[in-house]
Amino acid sequence: MANLPALRPWLCLLAAMAAASAPWPPADALGMNWGTQATHPLPPKIVARLLRDNGIKKAKLFDADQETLSALAGTGIEVMVAIPNVMLDTMTDYDTAKEWVRRNVSRYNFDGGVTIKYVAVGNEPFLATYNGTFDKVTFPALQNIQNALNEAGLGDSIKATVPLNADVYMSPKDNPVPSAGRWRADITDLMTQMVQFLSNNSAPFTVNIYPFISLFLNDDFPVNFAFFDGDATPLVDPGNGVSYTNVFDANFDTLVAALKSVGHGDMPIVVGEVGWPTDGDKHATSAYAQRFYNGLLKRLAANAGTPARPNQYIEVYLFGLLDEDIKSVAPGNFERHWGILRYDGQPKYPMDLSGQGQNTMLVPASGVEYLPRTWCVVNTNAGSDAMEKLADNINYACTFADCTALGYGSTCGGMDSNGNASYAFNAFFQVQNQKDEACGFQGLAVPTQTDPSTTTCNFTIQISTTSAGHRRPLGVAVFVLAQLLLLLLLLH
Repeated sequence: MANLPALRPWLCLLAAMAAASAPWPPADALGMNWGTQATHPLPPKIVARLLRDNGIKKAKLFDADQETLSALAGTGIEVMVAIPNVMLDTMTDYDTAKEWVRRNVSRYNFDGGVTIKYVAVGNEPFLATYNGTFDKVTFPALQNIQNALNEAGLGDSIKATVPLNADVYMSPKDNPVPSAGRWRADITDLMTQMVQFLSNNSAPFTVNIYPFISLFLNDDFPVNFAFFDGDATPLVDPGNGVSYTNVFDANFDTLVAALKSVGHGDMPIVVGEVGWPTDGDKHATSAYAQRFYNGLLKRLAANAGTPARPNQYIEVYLFGLLDEDIKSVAPGNFERHWGILRYDGQPKYPMDLSGQGQNTMLVPASGVEYLPRTWCVVNTNAGSDAMEKLADNINYACTFADCTALGYGSTCGGMDSNGNASYAFNAFFQVQNQKDEACGFQGLAVPTQTDPSTTTCNFTIQISTTSAGHRRPLGVAVFVLAQLLLLLLLLH
């Protein structure tokens, strides 16, 4: 029987992990997640240039958008294209999978084309909160995509993989240490089969690891254990005597143990997502993000590896490149603030992607066009009758715009009701491309050319529609619905 008092620190760590889930090389060792869930996404050509300007040589996408891939053509940037979860069921038909490979991979395989390295089949499809929705379709889709790549003569250089959340593996409650890592009980057989298939095709295991989530979900989690600067009290794995000083290593090595348990302890592992948000939670700050990346990037540059795989290169994709203002906030308000850059491609804080600690601001996006310098703020001259409707109008604005910065512990938290109203009204006004009728709110709002931003709270000016990217995933539907509700509000 394990010594449970001695293992008690690991129980806390395990719970957090289950819920979350050459020397000095330049940034070509790093990849970057490029998400586009924004009302006004940057144009793909601007983002592709942004990646190159910062020496980023790998990009992980969440779809296979034609304009995005065209922008990446000829750049030499290695790309992971993706099949969204909602398409997995269709990929269980082999002919459909072959056609997808033809249209989204083979067509770009030419001199001066797109350097596609991976195809991501789904995104965290076995997440426990999905309750098995994609369990029966993911592995057949993976098989069909890889077999289609093989048939097209691309299988040697392009591998299909499945980015998985760290909740697919864990350690037993009576032995919650990395060396005891195993697959989650409900998907053990599925994971065993899938790992064997990946191995047969020399494809990597891809996992998303988020130390921030450990901190977010557990107030008792030791803060320093989320970082890499050695300030945490070490936890010793009694199974092998290894000492751990950060949750990333412990999480990664739990996966190594799970792979080893099914005979594939040497399988290549790609960290598909790892990062730290800067807003939307008390722990989501630029200072913490900078601390996290400083430690992570130095370790990656030195090929430090982890205790289970010491002195080894780890392929890592940071999450993410840009803030996304219509990402789901179901996990938390921080979801819209993962970017190392703002929504418009401007840097948030100094960082050195080479891992040498020479922190300077990243090269910002160039050629970005903005809407006029006009904000929408609360009308302090509104009558008392109108002010009684202030809360309802704030709620309306925040239903169709991003107000996550107003939350407790966030950059705009703590303002009075007028400040909250101004932030909400302006957020909605910008999403609506500064249309006159979008700054009414039953007489509670007025436009202004005076920037209402404070030292901590930024009132944004949105990217102009001539500069913003062509796609607005969910954004178009939200925009139309907001217009209809705005009309009803005006008529009320």
